[in-house]
Amino acid sequence: MSGKLNGRIALVTGASRGIGRAVALRYAQEGAEVVAFARTKGGLEELDDEIKKISGKNAVLVAESLTDFDKIDQVGAALHQRFGKLDILVGAAGALGQMSPMGHYTPKMWNNIFDINLHANWRLIRAMDSLLRVSDAGRAIFVTSTVAVEPRMYWGPYAVSKAALEQMVRIYANEVGHTNVRANIVNPGGVRTKMRALAFPGEDPNTLPTPEQVTDVFVDLALASCTLSGETVKAQP
Repeated sequence: MSGKLNGRIALVTGASRGIGRAVALRYAQEGAEVVAFARTKGGLEELDDEIKKISGKNAVLVAESLTDFDKIDQVGAALHQRFGKLDILVGAAGALGQMSPMGHYTPKMWNNIFDINLHANWRLIRAMDSLLRVSDAGRAIFVTSTVAVEPRMYWGPYAVSKAALEQMVRIYANEVGHTNVRANIVNPGGVRTKMRALAFPGEDPNTLPTPEQVTDVFVDLALASCTLSGETVKAQP
């Protein structure tokens, strides 16, 4: 790799699997110091082994649930103490939930999907904003889905939470427009992940790109030279 992110500090959520894991590995390949946030301790430890092979150093592992919102604030404080800044924030964690008519979700199920897809990302923005502003080129990147703009039956809370996420990121991008921070949204399209398999059980996964094949856009949006902000960028044509 070209070392495009040498010396950058990058926090990636959902880093134990899927797109989040692929982005964390790619960032390590590009020279970034990775802070990997996910619930699954075993998955994070496997990721750490891979990153050490790539870079010769360990990642910073945060084995916590994003829905434990106080932990996000604690991570922000710890990053301030350790690094004094954050260069890249990637909100890749997401929850699909069951595929059901609107009225079939329980309030608990609905709220949990919103907590992961929307509220946790707001808490990340809230906790990391000051650290991104300290960076010479703070970059915030969040992951959306086509269903955020194309209504699809039985995708209720997932689609609605992603639509809200997109609006939130655009508002944030406008608010930090006078700073060195840029905030954007990635629509990865159909990717060979566990979530995709749950949503489309009859689909042949071999017809889809792997998570590793959609990481270029996450590098491009993380670069200090990136001028885009408030945009939704597709990872695939």
